Amino acid sequence: MSRLQLDRLGKSYGTSVVVDSVSLDIAQGEMVVLLGPSGCGKTTTLRMIAGFVAASSGDIRLDGSSILNLPPYKRDLGLVFQSYALFPHLSVARNVAFGLEMRGVARAAREARVAEMLRLARLEALAERLPKQLSGGQQQRVALARALAIEPRVLLLDEPLSNLDAALRGEVGRDIRLLQRESGLTTIMVTHDQDEAMAMADRLVVMKDGRVQQTGTQEDLYERPATPFVAGFIGRSNMLPGTLTNGMVVAGDATLRLAGQFAGTGACTLALRPERLSLAPAGTDGPGTAPGIVELASYLGPVREYLVRLGQDVRVLVRDTTARPTPLLAAGEAVTIQWDTGAERLFDAADAPMPCLQDDPTEARITHHV
Repeated sequence: MSRLQLDRLGKSYGTSVVVDSVSLDIAQGEMVVLLGPSGCGKTTTLRMIAGFVAASSGDIRLDGSSILNLPPYKRDLGLVFQSYALFPHLSVARNVAFGLEMRGVARAAREARVAEMLRLARLEALAERLPKQLSGGQQQRVALARALAIEPRVLLLDEPLSNLDAALRGEVGRDIRLLQRESGLTTIMVTHDQDEAMAMADRLVVMKDGRVQQTGTQEDLYERPATPFVAGFIGRSNMLPGTLTNGMVVAGDATLRLAGQFAGTGACTLALRPERLSLAPAGTDGPGTAPGIVELASYLGPVREYLVRLGQDVRVLVRDTTARPTPLLAAGEAVTIQWDTGAERLFDAADAPMPCLQDDPTEARITHHV
Protein backbone atom coordinates (compact mmCIF):
# COMPACT_ATOMS: atom_id res chain seq x y z
CA MET A 1 0.00 0.00 0.00
CA SER A 2 1.28 3.44 -0.91
CA ARG A 3 0.34 7.09 -0.68
CA LEU A 4 0.08 8.97 -3.98
CA GLN A 5 0.23 12.75 -4.22
CA LEU A 6 -0.39 15.00 -7.21
CA ASP A 7 1.02 18.48 -6.72
CA ARG A 8 -0.33 21.12 -9.14
CA LEU A 9 -0.11 18.62 -11.99
CA GLY A 10 -0.73 20.14 -15.40
CA LYS A 11 -0.70 19.27 -19.08
CA SER A 12 -0.81 21.64 -22.03
CA TYR A 13 -0.57 21.15 -25.77
CA GLY A 14 0.57 24.51 -27.10
CA THR A 15 -1.94 27.06 -25.83
CA SER A 16 -4.53 24.38 -25.02
CA VAL A 17 -4.65 23.50 -21.31
CA VAL A 18 -5.93 19.94 -20.86
CA VAL A 19 -5.18 19.50 -17.14
CA ASP A 20 -4.94 22.63 -15.00
CA SER A 21 -3.01 22.43 -11.72
CA VAL A 22 -4.60 19.31 -10.23
CA SER A 23 -3.61 18.56 -6.63
CA LEU A 24 -4.71 15.39 -4.83
CA ASP A 25 -3.56 13.43 -1.80
CA ILE A 26 -4.61 9.79 -2.03
CA ALA A 27 -4.17 7.79 1.16
CA GLN A 28 -2.89 4.24 1.47
CA GLY A 29 -5.60 1.75 0.56
CA GLU A 30 -7.99 4.44 -0.64
CA MET A 31 -10.01 4.15 -3.85
CA VAL A 32 -10.41 7.51 -5.56
CA VAL A 33 -12.50 7.91 -8.71
CA LEU A 34 -11.88 10.69 -11.23
CA LEU A 35 -15.26 11.52 -12.67
CA GLY A 36 -16.38 13.89 -15.39
CA PRO A 37 -17.61 14.22 -18.97
CA SER A 38 -15.50 13.39 -22.01
CA GLY A 39 -12.68 15.88 -22.48
CA CYS A 40 -12.54 16.98 -18.84
CA GLY A 41 -8.91 15.85 -18.37
CA LYS A 42 -9.44 12.79 -16.19
CA THR A 43 -7.88 10.27 -18.60
CA THR A 44 -4.92 12.57 -19.30
CA THR A 45 -4.37 12.84 -15.54
CA LEU A 46 -4.34 9.04 -15.23
CA ARG A 47 -1.95 8.70 -18.16
CA MET A 48 0.43 11.21 -16.58
CA ILE A 49 0.41 9.15 -13.38
CA ALA A 50 1.14 6.01 -15.43
CA GLY A 51 3.96 7.75 -17.28
CA PHE A 52 2.42 7.47 -20.75
CA VAL A 53 2.00 11.25 -21.04
CA ALA A 54 4.67 13.71 -19.92
CA ALA A 55 3.46 16.33 -17.46
CA SER A 56 3.90 19.98 -18.41
CA SER A 57 4.03 21.15 -14.81
CA GLY A 58 3.74 19.95 -11.24
CA ASP A 59 4.86 16.74 -9.60
CA ILE A 60 3.75 13.16 -8.87
CA ARG A 61 4.99 11.66 -5.61
CA LEU A 62 4.73 8.06 -4.45
CA ASP A 63 5.39 7.65 -0.73
CA GLY A 64 7.04 11.07 -0.75
CA SER A 65 9.41 10.44 -3.68
CA SER A 66 8.88 11.96 -7.11
CA ILE A 67 8.22 9.48 -9.93
CA LEU A 68 7.75 12.23 -12.52
CA ASN A 69 10.90 11.40 -14.46
CA LEU A 70 10.66 7.60 -14.19
CA PRO A 71 9.59 5.57 -17.25
CA PRO A 72 6.30 3.66 -16.89
CA TYR A 73 7.94 0.28 -16.21
CA LYS A 74 9.83 1.70 -13.22
CA ARG A 75 6.84 3.30 -11.51
CA ASP A 76 5.60 0.02 -10.00
CA LEU A 77 1.98 0.62 -10.98
CA GLY A 78 -0.69 -1.87 -11.98
CA LEU A 79 -2.79 -0.94 -15.01
CA VAL A 80 -6.19 -2.18 -16.15
CA PHE A 81 -7.45 -0.80 -19.46
CA GLN A 82 -10.99 -0.65 -20.81
CA SER A 83 -9.91 -2.94 -23.67
CA TYR A 84 -8.51 -5.56 -21.17
CA ALA A 85 -5.31 -5.92 -23.31
CA LEU A 86 -5.07 -9.68 -22.70
CA PHE A 87 -2.74 -11.85 -24.73
CA PRO A 88 -5.11 -13.90 -26.96
CA HIS A 89 -2.73 -16.85 -27.38
CA LEU A 90 -2.07 -17.29 -23.63
CA SER A 91 -4.30 -19.08 -21.15
CA VAL A 92 -5.86 -17.28 -18.22
CA ALA A 93 -3.14 -18.58 -15.92
CA ARG A 94 -0.37 -17.54 -18.31
CA ASN A 95 -1.90 -14.08 -18.71
CA VAL A 96 -1.94 -13.65 -14.94
CA ALA A 97 1.65 -14.92 -14.70
CA PHE A 98 3.02 -12.70 -17.48
CA GLY A 99 4.15 -9.77 -15.31
CA LEU A 100 5.79 -12.12 -12.84
CA GLU A 101 7.69 -13.86 -15.63
CA MET A 102 8.95 -10.51 -16.92
CA ARG A 103 10.23 -9.74 -13.43
CA GLY A 104 12.10 -13.04 -13.20
CA VAL A 105 10.08 -14.41 -10.29
CA ALA A 106 11.04 -18.02 -9.53
CA ARG A 107 8.65 -20.67 -10.86
CA ALA A 108 7.42 -21.95 -7.50
CA ALA A 109 6.74 -18.45 -6.19
CA ARG A 110 5.15 -17.49 -9.50
CA GLU A 111 2.79 -20.47 -9.48
CA ALA A 112 1.80 -19.79 -5.87
CA ARG A 113 1.05 -16.14 -6.66
CA VAL A 114 -0.97 -17.04 -9.76
CA ALA A 115 -3.00 -19.57 -7.79
CA GLU A 116 -3.69 -16.91 -5.15
CA MET A 117 -4.83 -14.38 -7.78
CA LEU A 118 -7.05 -16.93 -9.55
CA ARG A 119 -8.71 -17.73 -6.24
CA LEU A 120 -9.12 -14.05 -5.36
CA ALA A 121 -10.70 -13.30 -8.75
CA ARG A 122 -12.81 -16.49 -8.76
CA LEU A 123 -11.07 -17.77 -11.90
CA GLU A 124 -9.72 -21.14 -10.75
CA ALA A 125 -12.05 -23.15 -13.00
CA LEU A 126 -11.05 -21.02 -16.02
CA ALA A 127 -7.28 -21.21 -15.59
CA GLU A 128 -6.60 -23.08 -18.86
CA ARG A 129 -9.08 -21.23 -21.07
CA LEU A 130 -8.09 -18.69 -23.70
CA PRO A 131 -9.46 -15.11 -23.53
CA LYS A 132 -11.77 -15.74 -26.52
CA GLN A 133 -13.51 -18.45 -24.48
CA LEU A 134 -14.42 -15.98 -21.71
CA SER A 135 -17.23 -13.49 -21.23
CA GLY A 136 -16.47 -9.81 -21.01
CA GLY A 137 -16.80 -9.85 -17.25
CA GLN A 138 -14.45 -12.81 -16.94
CA GLN A 139 -11.88 -11.13 -19.19
CA GLN A 140 -12.01 -8.03 -17.02
CA ARG A 141 -11.36 -10.13 -13.91
CA VAL A 142 -8.35 -11.72 -15.65
CA ALA A 143 -6.98 -8.26 -16.47
CA LEU A 144 -7.45 -7.23 -12.85
CA ALA A 145 -5.81 -10.42 -11.52
CA ARG A 146 -2.83 -9.84 -13.84
CA ALA A 147 -2.44 -6.27 -12.57
CA LEU A 148 -2.65 -7.38 -8.93
CA ALA A 149 -0.27 -10.32 -9.37
CA ILE A 150 2.83 -8.10 -9.51
CA GLU A 151 1.83 -6.51 -6.19
CA PRO A 152 1.89 -2.93 -7.51
CA ARG A 153 2.11 0.02 -5.15
CA VAL A 154 -0.84 1.71 -6.87
CA LEU A 155 -3.57 0.33 -9.15
CA LEU A 156 -4.82 2.45 -12.08
CA LEU A 157 -8.19 1.61 -13.69
CA ASP A 158 -9.09 3.28 -16.99
CA GLU A 159 -12.86 3.02 -17.64
CA PRO A 160 -12.75 -0.67 -16.55
CA LEU A 161 -16.48 -1.30 -17.08
CA SER A 162 -17.15 0.63 -20.30
CA ASN A 163 -17.02 -2.42 -22.58
CA LEU A 164 -19.49 -4.43 -20.51
CA ASP A 165 -23.23 -4.53 -21.01
CA ALA A 166 -25.45 -2.91 -18.41
CA ALA A 167 -26.28 -6.20 -16.69
CA LEU A 168 -22.60 -6.98 -16.06
CA ARG A 169 -21.39 -3.55 -14.96
CA GLY A 170 -22.80 -3.72 -11.46
CA GLU A 171 -21.54 -7.26 -10.89
CA VAL A 172 -18.00 -6.64 -12.18
CA GLY A 173 -17.87 -3.29 -10.41
CA ARG A 174 -18.58 -5.03 -7.12
CA ASP A 175 -15.93 -7.65 -7.94
CA ILE A 176 -13.34 -4.93 -8.53
CA ARG A 177 -14.26 -3.12 -5.33
CA LEU A 178 -14.07 -6.33 -3.26
CA LEU A 179 -10.71 -7.26 -4.79
CA GLN A 180 -9.37 -3.76 -4.18
CA ARG A 181 -10.47 -3.82 -0.55
CA GLU A 182 -9.16 -7.32 0.09
CA SER A 183 -5.78 -6.46 -1.42
CA GLY A 184 -5.68 -3.07 0.33
CA LEU A 185 -4.38 -1.38 -2.79
CA THR A 186 -4.30 2.37 -3.28
CA THR A 187 -6.41 2.76 -6.42
CA ILE A 188 -7.36 5.47 -8.91
CA MET A 189 -10.18 4.83 -11.33
CA VAL A 190 -11.36 6.96 -14.24
CA THR A 191 -14.97 6.90 -15.39
CA HIS A 192 -17.63 9.13 -16.94
CA ASP A 193 -20.41 7.06 -15.35
CA GLN A 194 -21.60 8.60 -12.08
CA ASP A 195 -23.42 5.44 -10.99
CA GLU A 196 -20.17 3.45 -11.19
CA ALA A 197 -18.32 6.19 -9.35
CA MET A 198 -20.92 6.48 -6.59
CA ALA A 199 -20.97 2.70 -6.06
CA MET A 200 -17.21 2.10 -6.00
CA ALA A 201 -15.34 5.10 -4.61
CA ASP A 202 -14.11 6.00 -1.16
CA ARG A 203 -13.77 9.52 -2.51
CA LEU A 204 -14.85 11.24 -5.72
CA VAL A 205 -13.01 13.88 -7.73
CA VAL A 206 -15.28 15.71 -10.18
CA MET A 207 -13.46 17.39 -13.07
CA LYS A 208 -14.52 19.85 -15.74
CA ASP A 209 -12.38 21.59 -18.37
CA GLY A 210 -9.18 20.25 -16.82
CA ARG A 211 -9.91 21.50 -13.32
CA VAL A 212 -11.10 19.84 -10.16
CA GLN A 213 -14.58 21.11 -9.34
CA GLN A 214 -14.97 19.30 -6.03
CA THR A 215 -13.44 16.45 -4.04
CA GLY A 216 -15.26 14.52 -1.35
CA THR A 217 -17.41 11.57 -0.41
CA GLN A 218 -20.54 10.66 -2.31
CA GLU A 219 -22.65 12.31 0.39
CA ASP A 220 -20.53 15.49 0.29
CA LEU A 221 -20.99 15.94 -3.44
CA TYR A 222 -24.64 14.91 -3.53
CA GLU A 223 -25.81 16.90 -0.54
CA ARG A 224 -23.36 19.82 -0.66
CA PRO A 225 -22.33 20.45 -4.28
CA ALA A 226 -19.75 23.22 -4.61
CA THR A 227 -20.81 24.39 -8.08
CA PRO A 228 -23.86 24.21 -10.34
CA PHE A 229 -21.91 21.77 -12.52
CA VAL A 230 -21.46 19.32 -9.63
CA ALA A 231 -25.11 19.73 -8.62
CA GLY A 232 -26.18 18.82 -12.15
CA PHE A 233 -23.60 16.10 -12.77
CA ILE A 234 -23.90 14.12 -9.51
CA GLY A 235 -27.40 12.75 -9.40
CA ARG A 236 -30.14 14.55 -11.25
CA SER A 237 -31.03 18.14 -10.47
CA ASN A 238 -33.42 20.68 -11.89
CA MET A 239 -31.13 23.62 -12.69
CA LEU A 240 -33.01 26.90 -12.76
CA PRO A 241 -31.03 30.04 -13.66
CA GLY A 242 -32.80 33.19 -12.58
CA THR A 243 -32.76 36.24 -10.31
CA LEU A 244 -32.88 36.24 -6.51
CA THR A 245 -35.07 38.94 -4.98
CA ASN A 246 -37.14 39.17 -1.78
CA GLY A 247 -36.81 35.48 -0.94
CA MET A 248 -37.90 34.37 -4.40
CA VAL A 249 -36.17 33.14 -7.53
CA VAL A 250 -37.64 34.48 -10.74
CA ALA A 251 -36.74 32.09 -13.57
CA GLY A 252 -38.17 33.30 -16.85
CA ASP A 253 -41.89 33.80 -16.24
CA ALA A 254 -41.91 31.41 -13.25
CA THR A 255 -41.60 32.46 -9.61
CA LEU A 256 -40.37 30.07 -6.93
CA ARG A 257 -40.66 30.96 -3.22
CA LEU A 258 -37.55 29.74 -1.44
CA ALA A 259 -37.81 27.59 1.67
CA GLY A 260 -34.66 29.07 3.23
CA GLN A 261 -33.42 32.62 3.64
CA PHE A 262 -30.43 33.73 1.60
CA ALA A 263 -28.46 36.96 1.65
CA GLY A 264 -27.96 38.96 -1.51
CA THR A 265 -29.83 39.61 -4.71
CA GLY A 266 -29.18 39.29 -8.41
CA ALA A 267 -28.31 36.53 -10.83
CA CYS A 268 -28.34 33.04 -9.37
CA THR A 269 -28.91 29.36 -10.13
CA LEU A 270 -31.32 27.27 -8.07
CA ALA A 271 -30.76 23.49 -7.96
CA LEU A 272 -33.62 21.23 -6.86
CA ARG A 273 -33.31 17.45 -6.89
CA PRO A 274 -36.39 15.70 -8.35
CA GLU A 275 -36.69 13.20 -5.49
CA ARG A 276 -36.72 16.04 -2.93
CA LEU A 277 -39.81 17.59 -4.50
CA SER A 278 -43.41 16.66 -3.80
CA LEU A 279 -46.74 17.62 -5.30
CA ALA A 280 -49.52 19.34 -3.37
CA PRO A 281 -52.93 20.66 -4.46
CA ALA A 282 -53.08 23.77 -6.61
CA GLY A 283 -53.22 26.91 -4.49
CA THR A 284 -51.01 25.56 -1.69
CA ASP A 285 -48.95 28.50 -0.45
CA GLY A 286 -45.93 29.09 1.77
CA PRO A 287 -42.13 28.84 1.68
CA GLY A 288 -40.69 26.29 -0.72
CA THR A 289 -43.53 26.35 -3.26
CA ALA A 290 -44.23 27.12 -6.89
CA PRO A 291 -47.43 26.65 -8.93
CA GLY A 292 -47.35 24.49 -12.03
CA ILE A 293 -49.16 22.29 -14.52
CA VAL A 294 -48.46 18.57 -15.04
CA GLU A 295 -47.25 18.05 -18.61
CA LEU A 296 -46.20 14.40 -18.46
CA ALA A 297 -46.89 11.66 -15.92
CA SER A 298 -45.02 8.33 -15.93
CA TYR A 299 -45.64 5.23 -13.84
CA LEU A 300 -42.26 3.56 -13.16
CA GLY A 301 -43.24 0.93 -10.60
CA PRO A 302 -41.89 2.20 -7.27
CA VAL A 303 -41.53 5.72 -8.69
CA ARG A 304 -44.04 8.16 -10.17
CA GLU A 305 -42.29 10.70 -12.39
CA TYR A 306 -43.88 14.02 -13.35
CA LEU A 307 -42.73 16.76 -15.69
CA VAL A 308 -44.26 19.95 -14.33
CA ARG A 309 -44.36 23.23 -16.27
CA LEU A 310 -43.81 26.27 -14.06
CA GLY A 311 -43.63 28.78 -16.90
CA GLN A 312 -43.54 29.05 -20.65
CA ASP A 313 -40.02 27.63 -20.89
CA VAL A 314 -39.49 26.47 -17.30
CA ARG A 315 -40.03 22.82 -16.43
CA VAL A 316 -39.01 20.69 -13.48
CA LEU A 317 -38.91 16.95 -12.95
CA VAL A 318 -40.57 15.56 -9.81
CA ARG A 319 -39.92 11.98 -8.70
CA ASP A 320 -42.41 10.67 -6.16
CA THR A 321 -40.62 7.73 -4.51
CA THR A 322 -43.16 7.08 -1.76
CA ALA A 323 -44.95 4.44 -3.89
CA ARG A 324 -48.30 5.07 -2.29
CA PRO A 325 -51.22 3.38 -4.08
CA THR A 326 -52.67 6.68 -5.33
CA PRO A 327 -53.87 7.36 -8.88
CA LEU A 328 -51.36 8.80 -11.31
CA LEU A 329 -52.02 12.48 -11.93
CA ALA A 330 -53.24 13.42 -15.37
CA ALA A 331 -51.51 15.73 -17.84
CA GLY A 332 -52.98 19.22 -17.60
CA GLU A 333 -53.72 19.03 -13.87
CA ALA A 334 -52.81 22.12 -11.82
CA VAL A 335 -50.51 21.41 -8.86
CA THR A 336 -48.07 23.06 -6.49
CA ILE A 337 -44.52 21.74 -6.20
CA GLN A 338 -43.20 21.76 -2.63
CA TRP A 339 -39.79 21.34 -1.06
CA ASP A 340 -37.96 22.10 2.18
CA THR A 341 -34.72 23.86 3.00
CA GLY A 342 -32.64 20.71 2.65
CA ALA A 343 -33.76 20.30 -0.95
CA GLU A 344 -32.57 23.62 -2.36
CA ARG A 345 -29.07 24.66 -3.31
CA LEU A 346 -28.51 28.24 -4.46
CA PHE A 347 -25.46 29.52 -6.33
CA ASP A 348 -24.52 33.12 -7.09
CA ALA A 349 -23.47 34.64 -10.41
CA ALA A 350 -19.90 33.38 -9.87
CA ASP A 351 -21.19 29.79 -9.28
CA ALA A 352 -20.29 29.94 -5.57
CA PRO A 353 -22.70 28.34 -3.08
CA MET A 354 -24.92 30.79 -1.21
CA PRO A 355 -25.33 29.71 2.44
CA CYS A 356 -28.77 29.49 3.96
CA LEU A 357 -29.00 32.04 6.79
CA GLN A 358 -31.33 30.01 8.98
CA ASP A 359 -33.11 26.71 9.14
CA ASP A 360 -36.55 26.71 7.61
CA PRO A 361 -39.27 25.58 10.03
CA THR A 362 -41.02 23.80 7.17
CA GLU A 363 -38.10 21.37 6.71
CA ALA A 364 -39.67 18.87 9.07
CA ARG A 365 -43.10 19.06 7.48
CA ILE A 366 -44.54 16.00 5.77
CA THR A 367 -45.50 16.76 2.22
CA HIS A 368 -47.92 14.55 0.40
CA HIS A 369 -48.91 13.51 -3.07
CA VAL A 370 -52.12 15.04 -4.41
